Amino acid sequence: MGNTLFDKVWDSHVVKKIENGPDVLFIDRHLVHEVTSPVAFLGLKNRNIPVIFPNKTFATADHNTPTLNQHLPVKDPLSANQLAALEKNAGEHGIRYWGLGHEKNGIVHVIGPENGITLPGATIVCGDSHTSTHGAFGAIAFGIGTSEVEMVLASQCIMQPKPKSMRININGELQFGVTPKDVALYIISQLTTSGATGYFVEYAGDVFKNMSMEGRMTVCNLSIEMGARGGMIAPDETTFDYIEGREFAPKGADWDKAMAYWKTLYSETDAEFDKELIFEASDIEPMITYGTNPGMGFGISNSIPSAGEGSGAKTYKKSLAYMNFNEGDEMLGKPIDFVFLGSCTNGRIEDFRAFASIVKGRKKAANVTAWLVPGSHRVEEAIKEEGILEILHDSGFELREPGCSACLAMNDDKVPAGKYAVSTSNRNFEGRQGPGARTLLASPLVAAAAAVTGKVTDPRELMQLETA
Repeated sequence: MGNTLFDKVWDSHVVKKIENGPDVLFIDRHLVHEVTSPVAFLGLKNRNIPVIFPNKTFATADHNTPTLNQHLPVKDPLSANQLAALEKNAGEHGIRYWGLGHEKNGIVHVIGPENGITLPGATIVCGDSHTSTHGAFGAIAFGIGTSEVEMVLASQCIMQPKPKSMRININGELQFGVTPKDVALYIISQLTTSGATGYFVEYAGDVFKNMSMEGRMTVCNLSIEMGARGGMIAPDETTFDYIEGREFAPKGADWDKAMAYWKTLYSETDAEFDKELIFEASDIEPMITYGTNPGMGFGISNSIPSAGEGSGAKTYKKSLAYMNFNEGDEMLGKPIDFVFLGSCTNGRIEDFRAFASIVKGRKKAANVTAWLVPGSHRVEEAIKEEGILEILHDSGFELREPGCSACLAMNDDKVPAGKYAVSTSNRNFEGRQGPGARTLLASPLVAAAAAVTGKVTDPRELMQLETA
């Protein structure tokens, strides 16, 4: 029996197998931000332990950072203290630190790939659940807790039970106006938020093969939202073309050596998975969520289903009550108040290109507050260089500075209570974007359509007008 992609990468990093226990796994890259690292570094200090491999650790500021006036002192005391602590800890341990204003600063899961830190066949961890993003490169990447952050800083290893394997296949051609975000939300709607619990998922088939690297990152980013430990896609020419020439990617003879290995990273034809699922690309349309978890989503043209009589009916109705929606409601036409474009899910240049393609020649709806937040300074520069900023300004939008922003509202970007936000981020839990905020997860195209109409709108209607 052949090996899966997941088996190949996992097994090659096992330092020690503990009988009837977890594996000790070597970690190639450790990404650090300001929220989950202070206590970990304090633990090292209390035990007088150094960071074992500072060159394998990369630190950035993203969660607590403001997205306006980053040149000024951070107002919130907690945020300011956490940012100062990360800078101090990184300096003391010789770790690369890309803080506010640094040209490489940005959301941790955006700057890793764009700097060539994320590589095929690597093991990557971060004190952040959406570390699964990096699996788009054929890496094993997953989020860890603060105590585990300390463990990796001290030993470059982590103890983990090996997850089961799942493969999700989607073949065929996507409909007009359907994006990688829609693909991911569709899968979650089919599996629910716990359907992949205990598994590491490999995505395979025509749909993923034809995706850009940025699209693949969006899909892998959302793996955690269906309960998976992580998600990954076998590297191919698209992957290699993206990586080549980036700062921390191999060069010269090292590149040739790396490529020889990377080309072996695929699931063999006779590999067996613990679970295998098949979906059809043609079944997917632009998606939107209507509840308080990412699994409560459907095609944008649908109506909210009935709760039924099952054990989850009470929770379902509670979710609808929070959103102030009713069973049978259509989502199309529902008024919205905020639009958020950004996050580690959809804060890359491809996402801004998509958003701009809808708003070009149109005006922001008067009732909408729009927060457009690039995932990094490099994305910000690309927005300017490609003329996207001019399109946004002409349509009445402003660009903010890089950061996690309204994805989790740990900064000033909080959606007010009772207001509706069409958001390109990854979670729509109660209060996720601000106490009492109501979040509708969607793609950049759906977000753009809402931004110019002031209501939930099928982006294909606007795209058809453009092509008519």
